[in-house]
Amino acid sequence: MSLSNRVAVITGASRGVGAEIARQYAREGACVVINYFKSEDKAVLLQDEINGGATVRKAAVCYGDVTSGPDMESLAKFGIDTFGKVDVVVCNALVDYQFNPTSPGASIETVTWDMVDKQMKGTVLGTMNIVKAALPNMKENKFGKIVMIGTNLVYNPVVTYYDYNTSKAALVGLMRNLASELGPHGIRVNLLAGGLLEQTDASALTTPEVFGFVANGTPLRKTTTVADFASSAIFCASDLSNAMTGQSISVDGGLTMP
Repeated sequence: MSLSNRVAVITGASRGVGAEIARQYAREGACVVINYFKSEDKAVLLQDEINGGATVRKAAVCYGDVTSGPDMESLAKFGIDTFGKVDVVVCNALVDYQFNPTSPGASIETVTWDMVDKQMKGTVLGTMNIVKAALPNMKENKFGKIVMIGTNLVYNPVVTYYDYNTSKAALVGLMRNLASELGPHGIRVNLLAGGLLEQTDASALTTPEVFGFVANGTPLRKTTTVADFASSAIFCASDLSNAMTGQSISVDGGLTMP
């Protein structure tokens, strides 16, 4: 298993992409910390699903608001206290969002700075907080994998979600700065830019016609599933990507080729 002896902290892991990454990491041998903010019941169900009847637990649940520095410090400490270390951080938490082309955030005429600021805090500040919290342990161990979850809309804004897209574009800049600074400490930092995933809470309003349109626009002629996307996060956390850092990788069936 490619993630044996790895410990991963996954923010926003109670549902959707984060939950599937937790499942796949555990199947590959990792111990996972399932961070949640609102969905405690779903986080606990996921923990029980992963642990099953095993005598040695592979998953543990921990509350934390990514916009709170102290919460993220507690989250990293929980991972270390529970599993002994933190090797991998997946920055997945997303402020409540619906991909709706008619939303105010989709036009410069109706988007507000408060909307942008909300996404910036959830995405950029949240990532900074968990990275800062996990960094001392990673530097001590001279190893770490930081996996950020971005969007291909940064490269091709087919829908102009000003608040969401701008925060994810800022995440690319943060990722590259971290990769440059932390590389000498053996810490790799990469970003997975997802497309329209079939299907998450955020894409619940997306019609089958839109999914079909996206699929026909890809070289593979298919939409990307949550499971497809999560599989790419295994690569970024494993030794197979040890020679890779500072990269933004589109995981969208070839819809964008940055």
